[in-house]
Amino acid sequence: MTTASRPLPPDGYTVHDLLSPPDIPAHIELIDGWLWSDGPQQYFHSVMTDLLSTGLRGAAPPALRVRRQMTVVIDEHNAPEPDVMVVRAAAVRGADQMHFLVRDVLLAVEVVSPVSEARDRDTKPRKYAAAGIPYFWRVEMAGADDHPVVYAFELDPQARAYRLVDTFRERVTLGVPFPLDIDLTAIDRW
Repeated sequence: MTTASRPLPPDGYTVHDLLSPPDIPAHIELIDGWLWSDGPQQYFHSVMTDLLSTGLRGAAPPALRVRRQMTVVIDEHNAPEPDVMVVRAAAVRGADQMHFLVRDVLLAVEVVSPVSEARDRDTKPRKYAAAGIPYFWRVEMAGADDHPVVYAFELDPQARAYRLVDTFRERVTLGVPFPLDIDLTAIDRW
């Protein structure tokens, strides 16, 4: 669903429009000049965002920070909001900061929702890869038991595309972007 409080400009919305409150509500993404909102969050989405943020934060070295749902400026007409991301600590400028530049993002995580499936599975990963974000995770709800599946991707810098590294159902155990071990079965206790 698109959301706009005013007519679409001839060349689409820009990052300036997105980052100029109070015109644009919170948690709006800019994709190809269009403003997108996913509406209310599902329980699975909320819990997975918390679980992964906590797990990544507990493993991140001091030079990195884990942030939830903040804008990443890719270019003038693209500023998505990953559900979770790992950024360079040096990119944190202060409490009033509203966005990060794509060059400061090491990992972008998208928790797939029914209303954002196409963007989370296709559009946003393509844009993240083309912009050079080294790692991408896609998280989906699997089967009748509603347990998560994490698909971990790594950037092929020459192709500017992601390649699947591994699929995780119970634990995310990786050495990149830093050594980590996240218990996905903890979703039952959150």
